[in-house]
Amino acid sequence: MNLFKITFTTILLLISSVSLAEVSVIVNSANTESFDEKTIKRIYLGKIKALANGEKVTVLTLTDDAPETTQFRESALNKSNSQFKSYWSKIAFTGKGTPPTEVASNAEMINAIKSDPSSIGFINSNAVTGDVKVVATF
Repeated sequence: MNLFKITFTTILLLISSVSLAEVSVIVNSANTESFDEKTIKRIYLGKIKALANGEKVTVLTLTDDAPETTQFRESALNKSNSQFKSYWSKIAFTGKGTPPTEVASNAEMINAIKSDPSSIGFINSNAVTGDVKVVATF
């Protein structure tokens, strides 16, 4: 019985630490723009379409089933995944914008950000490398 309690407690702690992991918003390391929480939210909601230097911003997101996606959308955008999808369905239908491009993994996100100086995305903070610059955490 005691072994069961220890195993159960360990599993709960692991689940808690995974759910409490931070999400980092990342950009290309050459990007010199400043990004506050309000700017990030406006970018992800399609209200800002270009960086201050005039370059069109490339907005990237992880897939809907990634835990980082749920955490980012709830923390940074105050939207659930379904609210975010519904929002972008309306915007796209009216021709007022294009939803963020989905990538499959943290590694794919880093590679996409490295190759495009005007891109922005988010990943698990534990996956951040020196190839990208962190501009915010949620």
